[in-house]
Amino acid sequence: MSDILDSTVQEIAPGPVLRTTRLELRPLHAGDAPHFHRLINDWEICRRLPDAPFPYSAQLAEEWIAAAAADRAARHAEHFALVDAGTGTLIGCVGLRLARGHKSAELGYWLGRAHWGQGYALEAARRVTEWAFAALPIGQITATVAADNDASFAVLRRLGFAVSGKGSKNFMCRPGQKLPVKHFTRERELPASASVNAEPKAGVLLVAAAALIDAQGRVLLARRPEGKKMAGLWEFPGGKMEPGETPEVALARELREELGLEVAPDDFAPFVFASHAYEGFHLLMPVFLCRRWKGEPVAREGQKLAWVAPGQLAEYPMPPADRPLIPMLRDFL
Repeated sequence: MSDILDSTVQEIAPGPVLRTTRLELRPLHAGDAPHFHRLINDWEICRRLPDAPFPYSAQLAEEWIAAAAADRAARHAEHFALVDAGTGTLIGCVGLRLARGHKSAELGYWLGRAHWGQGYALEAARRVTEWAFAALPIGQITATVAADNDASFAVLRRLGFAVSGKGSKNFMCRPGQKLPVKHFTRERELPASASVNAEPKAGVLLVAAAALIDAQGRVLLARRPEGKKMAGLWEFPGGKMEPGETPEVALARELREELGLEVAPDDFAPFVFASHAYEGFHLLMPVFLCRRWKGEPVAREGQKLAWVAPGQLAEYPMPPADRPLIPMLRDFL
């Protein structure tokens, strides 16, 4: 069977597709099994993977790919085929297994031996890590690595992972043996806060935000998309005030641009304001309540949207400036 991507099969393998300069990360499908088997059936790979026996059978490759699809459908894991973007050739796999409650995930990856030492592991792991913090409700990613796997240590350190412990683990390729491992952890990055008395390096940043409230009393939150600072965190819609704009006029413009909503400035009711010292600037954000607008919210900037009951707002990770607003909104609504 050819190692080149079968575009027809790709279309029926649901799941996100991620890209880097050299790689495409896509869902595995049944047509990958023969090449998957040829790559992974290698002692130098299996001895580094706790859950990989050796020899690694062709049947097991088929079963693992089917299980990966089932795990994705059940929201237990997100596994990706690593594909050379230029040739369409499968060169390895990378994935995340979600912990119960979806607050953390465990990272794992492997490459065919012919592709070692070329930076593919770093490229793939970085892409998946960035995507996971932006798209999944996790606050932490962990990894467990065989104690002699120096190459993986280097990859994880470059991605900002820190050693969180040592231990031992059963490896299927060596039945009855527990081998030493190291545990790594990376937390979701939140913007650093400065002292409230510190002199802001870039002055005061003026931002207007709105708590849009629907007929059921729910509040609209927007999740910052991948590629933006604080990606993956939820916030109240709004944005920067332009020179000469009042907060109400700025907010009406931002809601039109971001969500496709038409709101008259007079429909905003002043509620509270947030004042927060970030590293490099001080945020000053008046927050308004709004119950009347024209249109339905549409995510025009790649963000996710959610209507959230007041009592559930605390379940959504938010930037430091937004979090103090939760109890005030909850008590008011």
